[in-house]
Amino acid sequence: LKPLVAPWGPAAAPSIRDEKHPMEASIEEPLDLIRLSIDERIFVKCRGDRELRGRLHAYDQHLNMVLGEVEEIAKVKEEVAGKEPTVKEVRRGIEMLFVRGDSVILVSPPMRST
Repeated sequence: LKPLVAPWGPAAAPSIRDEKHPMEASIEEPLDLIRLSIDERIFVKCRGDRELRGRLHAYDQHLNMVLGEVEEIAKVKEEVAGKEPTVKEVRRGIEMLFVRGDSVILVSPPMRST
């Protein structure tokens, strides 16, 4: 993958650097945050009330991703005649998953301990 250059240019946004490892964790563009999360567990919120937690194996500039060891949580509305609809969480484990980038709403990198 070649680096994505933001249309506003790298000089427009300040560089964020990890204080403990200043040369390792340089974030100058939005996808740098994803790049630093390769082989880490991430959280992905998707359209259709779906949430994914898994290990990031690969991604591209469209946010297409390959995740491993995935836990999917889907919120499903159950409607029963004569009763108010209820929302139920359905969980499942998936060994390997391709996520299409246009379904992604949010990507959260792993929590970094200080």
